[in-house]
Amino acid sequence: MPYDRTVKVAGTFDETVEAVRRALADQGFGILTEIDVQATLKAKLGHDMEPYLILGACNPPLARQALDADRSIGLLLPCNVVVRTDGDQVTVQAIDPATMVTLTGVDAMAPVADEAARRLDTALATVAEGGT
Repeated sequence: MPYDRTVKVAGTFDETVEAVRRALADQGFGILTEIDVQATLKAKLGHDMEPYLILGACNPPLARQALDADRSIGLLLPCNVVVRTDGDQVTVQAIDPATMVTLTGVDAMAPVADEAARRLDTALATVAEGGT
């Protein structure tokens, strides 16, 4: 089962990161965490790699609904969104919220996952359409 929702776009890494931030904000997601994997691996291991950023996105009303359904769901929050270069394109990937339902087996999580997926898909579509 695929666990991601992915789009590939032309443009620079920095432009795409800003477009992703705006598209997520337009769908009610705030960025709670940001991990610059490229910088971290360079600093800690001396390893060079392509730009790779993990954004921890959270939609507070959806997070509350998920936590009300299953307090352990925090293990799967926030929704990770990865922005990374891939050759001459930039790949943007979001975790598929259906993973929450599959992993927990909690049926009450399904409507929350469906709404989160709808919002993430809209954000990814905006980015793919050049919503910069």
